[in-house]
Amino acid sequence: MIKLYNKETGQVIGEITEQQLQFLMDNLEEESEEDWDYYINPTTLEMLERNGADADLLGKLRAAIGDRKDIEIEWDEE
Repeated sequence: MIKLYNKETGQVIGEITEQQLQFLMDNLEEESEEDWDYYINPTTLEMLERNGADADLLGKLRAAIGDRKDIEIEWDEE
């Protein structure tokens, strides 16, 4: 099981599949192999949508951003 978290608050955003995680890894920049966090903003969401992100993943990320201009997320396998 893979969970996404709001890096700042530690709040759980939701569970994602291996395929959704791989999509994030393929489409977002990682600073190192141990880098498990990503910066997300509305422009990032638009790019992910154009690149074929599924509706479930996009919905979770949009809900996590809410009315903020950005969010840093991290993931963990449990």
